[in-house]
Amino acid sequence: MLLAPLLLLLAAPLVPLPAQPADVPWPTQRWPTGQLPSSVDAGTLAKLLDAVDRTDELLGETRAVVVVHRGRLVAERYRQGFGRMMRLISWSMAKSITHALVGVAARQGSLDPDQPMGNPRWAPNDARSVIAWRMWLQMVDGQGWCEIQARSPAENDSAKMLFGEGRLDAAKYAARLPLIHRPSEHWNCNSGAFILVNDALARAIAPEAATADARRSAIGAFMKRALFDRIGMAAQPEFDASGTFLGSALVYATAQDFARFGLLYLRDGIWEGSRILPEGWVDFARTPARGSDSNIYGAAFWVAPDGQPRPPYDSAILGPRDTFQAQGWEGQLIVIVPSKDLVLVRLGHTPDSGWLALSRWAANVVALFPDA
Repeated sequence: MLLAPLLLLLAAPLVPLPAQPADVPWPTQRWPTGQLPSSVDAGTLAKLLDAVDRTDELLGETRAVVVVHRGRLVAERYRQGFGRMMRLISWSMAKSITHALVGVAARQGSLDPDQPMGNPRWAPNDARSVIAWRMWLQMVDGQGWCEIQARSPAENDSAKMLFGEGRLDAAKYAARLPLIHRPSEHWNCNSGAFILVNDALARAIAPEAATADARRSAIGAFMKRALFDRIGMAAQPEFDASGTFLGSALVYATAQDFARFGLLYLRDGIWEGSRILPEGWVDFARTPARGSDSNIYGAAFWVAPDGQPRPPYDSAILGPRDTFQAQGWEGQLIVIVPSKDLVLVRLGHTPDSGWLALSRWAANVVALFPDA
């Protein structure tokens, strides 16, 4: 119901999201395994996964790779010193988890994504007070935030928020930055937007939580009950001293758990026959904001551009047009390809200069698999 206006505004038909095959169990407890399709060149795939065993000049370290095809785990590799039970950092893939949490809360009636999100630090006549939840998730809020354009950590608002002056109260830091663009028209990578979303989410979920411990406890229990436990994801979220979930960057989980999260989105927010995310919520994630100057970002997920990627990116997702991804700093990826019924997870440590090479590597893995 909340997403009907969005569905009417889709610029082009989206590739349908495939259902879980009837004969494949859900990986809530453990992943069902399967063989590679006969059309996949196993030798070529093995060479691509050999990136795990070396340090590459561009890719850096690849620490974990998981490939899920038609709901089954068909390949996984881990770098020496890492393993399937080791939780690794999400960095900005946490934004995609935030997207899921907001969707769950919307489905439960705790918030309406089309209504203003607000913040008690802003005056009632503050222009930011009328920006809808949806725009913050799409990062078309218009806030003056310096992140991808920063020349050093000293200029990077995300670094200052998480590790500098804002580290004890990230939402307070994010809330003080003004608008410099009209909301909905300009896309800018804004980790502060997701901190503000999580700050507001805690108020929506637990309005009675008045202390940092109470906020942390309430939102932590909500995450486990409403999302993590339902899909079997043993994730470890991080909070700041004020009790705000640092949902812009800090969730720890195993590669298999990140693959579970990817499968939830590949299956349109349905798990074991039950709907977790609102109908249309995944389509919201994989559709660029209407009216925005960007064609490389949906809502908390990166999307393959329709045509040439627009600035500030001169490279973007490679591969099938329907691909959408959760991405994190240093090369964390959850690649979701509905047309191939495929999820690819890659965790590692890639320098900023290696992103195009990483995109090519992921596209080469994806290309080996047949259309569903």
